[in-house]
Amino acid sequence: MGYSHRRHGAAPYRIAVVHGGPGAAGEMAPVARVLSRRGGVLEPLQTALSVEGQIAELADCLRRAASPPVACVGHSWGAWLAVLTAARHPDLVNRLVLVGSGPFEERYAAGMTQTRLDRLPAGERLEAHGLLARAEALDDAGLARLGALFARADAYDPLPPGDENADAMPPTNAQAAIFAAVWPEAAALRRSGELLRRARSLRCPVIVLHGDHDPHPVAGVREPLSGLPGLRCLVLPRCGHTPWRERQAREPFFRALAAALGADDAPVKV
Repeated sequence: MGYSHRRHGAAPYRIAVVHGGPGAAGEMAPVARVLSRRGGVLEPLQTALSVEGQIAELADCLRRAASPPVACVGHSWGAWLAVLTAARHPDLVNRLVLVGSGPFEERYAAGMTQTRLDRLPAGERLEAHGLLARAEALDDAGLARLGALFARADAYDPLPPGDENADAMPPTNAQAAIFAAVWPEAAALRRSGELLRRARSLRCPVIVLHGDHDPHPVAGVREPLSGLPGLRCLVLPRCGHTPWRERQAREPFFRALAAALGADDAPVKV
């Protein structure tokens, strides 16, 4: 099994940041850069074209490039992928931090797309409708444009474009082929209840960090996972789907992340 990754800071690598999308490789680089001021951080870049392939790819990367067991910080789809990997390979992951996770049950997802569309001005709403209608047939540029529109809808008070604290370096690459292959499988796992069944098998600590302005409802994460031992949930005020890109929530997010990783004795400077 091949894998791709970036290293931030020096070994040992006991934290891994897991990007969303599927197909948004590079988006977690700003988080990795901040966390690497305290120690080594691995940034796996998922390339496999199936859910099971991405689980195997991430596990292989953690086993061969990190110093497991590691703490996995997953964003959006990356939160699900981290959960699925920890459930399959409990020896590799000793802590999960779920940032802006998608809901774990279908009933919580019903209004998400409409919430996003309602937050866009009329012209962009019409454009987003058109892109969504052919979402699984989009090329990289089309997926990147849809992502940009939804990023605007998802944000509360975003940092300006080009801000080095928020942007991936190099910039995030939207990979439409990965999205088209992986997302339908992931959505089917949620619809069938299999995603939640696997999540409920977790035995490591799980910390949920979620913006109060995130269209992904926090209840769809907190309530389905409520029976997990050691579950903690923090809702960040004035914060959208991507906390490190939020002007008002960025510093509280990194303080909460440091605490979640057991580093609250010396908070990470941002």
